Amino acid sequence: MRVGLLGHGAIGSNVAEALRRGVVPGAVLGGVLTRGRTAPPAAVRDLPELLASADVVVEAAGQRALREHGPAVLAAGRDLLAVSAGALADEAFFRELTRPAGARPGRLLICPGALGGLDVVRAAALAGPLASVRLTSSKAPASLVQPWMDEPTAERLRSLRPGDDPVTVFDGDAREAAARFPRNANVAATLALAAGDRAAVRVRLVAAPDTRLTRHVVEFTGPLGEYRFELANLPDPGNPATSGLVAPAVLRSLADLVPGVAWRVA
Repeated sequence: MRVGLLGHGAIGSNVAEALRRGVVPGAVLGGVLTRGRTAPPAAVRDLPELLASADVVVEAAGQRALREHGPAVLAAGRDLLAVSAGALADEAFFRELTRPAGARPGRLLICPGALGGLDVVRAAALAGPLASVRLTSSKAPASLVQPWMDEPTAERLRSLRPGDDPVTVFDGDAREAAARFPRNANVAATLALAAGDRAAVRVRLVAAPDTRLTRHVVEFTGPLGEYRFELANLPDPGNPATSGLVAPAVLRSLADLVPGVAWRVA
């Protein structure tokens, strides 16, 4: 299975190197399309060349890249493994990528990224509408600074030190979280997709000066019970706004797509 990569940053470079080392049996690196000035291994010039070298394309370059290239990847009949699920908070764009198979012969696949337990969320939602879904994410303060913030707010986040109280920087629905915090809230968008009701998922983003870990707490209730789980990931050294678990999650998702696998946990 030939894998094409959109992006060669903290996530894409790790995925590319792992594929070159044979970490995913049955999968090889087909090509890499990036805006960077330095050409990565297996670099291609444009999207048509990437599509010619790939059976599945991994988007690891941010929401803009998913918007720009996603429709063409699917129209070409390639599977698209999306990391930047936050872009799908835009209802019109989500509908465009999920048209009937005749219009989009490729499959849209969502990488779980830094989040786990989505199988439980999807199963519970299949049994009936979830009564409530709540995500609380705690991150390093500087990673939550956004271009739209006024300078006093941004400086307050940058100046938080261990021992200071945590600061809630956002409390609202998943759709707004993904739009306002595009580099931080892919987890929120992914959870909302799994829950099946994006407007009903509530998200709280907390600047936590005392933690080295990015912590996600998911709580939800439905017809079959009440659930709570927590994950705490080390940030990626190359990009503190994302978790180090994301690249391995991409590789795990690719492994599940390799034809002829004898068994897997569905």
